[in-house]
Amino acid sequence: MGKDAQYQRLAMKIFADFSGSIAIPAVLAAFLGKWLDTRYGTSPKLIILCLLVAFVLTGIIIVRKARKYARLYTSIETR
Repeated sequence: MGKDAQYQRLAMKIFADFSGSIAIPAVLAAFLGKWLDTRYGTSPKLIILCLLVAFVLTGIIIVRKARKYARLYTSIETR
């Protein structure tokens, strides 16, 4: 397999991985926050808190994955 094909496969993998890493925590936080607000009558405090926690966790996850993919990209270059 040529380098171009390896770069394209890596790009698609990064796109899919980052999309899920951004969307899934936000959606789960929204559902959890809405449920907690409904249960405890605290609207909109808990949904905002859950979304803030999801935002921070997403940032940490993205930084870790970016470092991992940077190493993979570099390994393709050096082959």
